[in-house]
Amino acid sequence: MTYCTQQNLIDRYGNQELLLIIDRDQDGTLDSAIIDLAIADAAAEIDSYLATVYTLPLSSTPAVLTIYACDIARYRLYDDRTTDEVKDRYEKAIKWLTKVAEGKVTLGDTGGQDSDSSHATTVRQGVSKHDWESY
Repeated sequence: MTYCTQQNLIDRYGNQELLLIIDRDQDGTLDSAIIDLAIADAAAEIDSYLATVYTLPLSSTPAVLTIYACDIARYRLYDDRTTDEVKDRYEKAIKWLTKVAEGKVTLGDTGGQDSDSSHATTVRQGVSKHDWESY
């Protein structure tokens, strides 16, 4: 399951930025295969964190995952030419995903606040493994 699309990347960062970093043959068109690979890599990285607390695939994609998937895919597209902004956004995404994996936030939390572990939290796309096991 992917959490973002090529159009999400265009909407967030602009066609021009994407052309600058991935138009390797200089034909003025986006290379969909390169974008699709970055999106798949981002999804695999996200899944490695989510799998510790959620049953995958998710039944729907929370908006926060689309945001972070775009940031991770963008980081992957930049490869070794990343800017400070791109790196910072990637690191922020990984920090949030780490908190998800540790059970400190749920997919419904966007502010990074500590989750309340005293009761099960049902999030938009289902119940986390941690919450389900406490029933």
